[in-house]
Amino acid sequence: MIVFIIAFGTMGYVIVEGWNFFDSLYMTIITITTVGYREIHDLSFEGRLFTIFLIVGGVGTVLYALSTGVRIIVEGELKDIFGRKKLEKKIRELYDHYIVCGYGRMGKIISRELKTEGVKFVVIEKDPRMSEEKGDILFLIGDATRDHTLKEAGVEKAKGLISVLSTDAENLFVVLSARGLNPNLFIIARSAEEDSEQKLLRGGATKVISPYHIGGLRMAHTVLKPTVVDFIEFATKSGNIELQMQEIAVQEGSRLIGMTLEQCGIGRDLGVIIVAIKQSADDTKFNPTFRSTLKAGDTLIALGEISKLRAIEEMAKPGKA
Repeated sequence: MIVFIIAFGTMGYVIVEGWNFFDSLYMTIITITTVGYREIHDLSFEGRLFTIFLIVGGVGTVLYALSTGVRIIVEGELKDIFGRKKLEKKIRELYDHYIVCGYGRMGKIISRELKTEGVKFVVIEKDPRMSEEKGDILFLIGDATRDHTLKEAGVEKAKGLISVLSTDAENLFVVLSARGLNPNLFIIARSAEEDSEQKLLRGGATKVISPYHIGGLRMAHTVLKPTVVDFIEFATKSGNIELQMQEIAVQEGSRLIGMTLEQCGIGRDLGVIIVAIKQSADDTKFNPTFRSTLKAGDTLIALGEISKLRAIEEMAKPGKA
């Protein structure tokens, strides 16, 4: 608006009074800033009338611009603007990350676990008040059911997406949008209603989790098998340094490929128990023997101390000894 007012005033004096460009520009500037210098040249009746309109329209615009600039500086809006730009840059740089849609009770737990494991992720939440609790989490305010919001979160470069919005309909919209934008995305969706599970799977979800179903089973098992439940909770509890259950992928180029569990020394030297070996989507070998041979792409379900598990993870990487 300021540029428009200056251009309007300058051209006006050129046309109405016939002045040169610089004199017209100078007259416009001293008029809209209310400096009060005398006219460059004597004004005609038409020139004075034009100046009245310029003062009425221009002075208000300049005062508004100045007050907005002061507010940006005084109220810290400038810091927020740069903060958003910095956040947007970090999100654009993400690759092979996870997207958490929804920062309610489940979203907070999921985010905490991902953060503990050092996994890259970004949260999408519609309610801006939730961002006050985000800490140092990458937080994107927006509607996760919209394609442009998912694109801002880097869905096309993401490794996986977790949708835990409040309704099954919203989660279904997210699944449909995400699957369309990234056919190879690993998608986990929350289902509240029993008949929504199949709809979410048909919509493109890789897995569907029903918190009420899982919660009911856990409560029943706590009554029927309390010792088993206590052990599982102990082995999977986040931050437990004594014992942890972890899955470890054997990657191409790892020295473990072609070796048996006995040759690896996983149980003998590290004291880690291999509970199962998942060799494909439908082939999982439980309680493998010491003669079981490891192949590229196998996933080991291991139980042991965190430090020992990390040692196996390094062995499972390419070129690691």
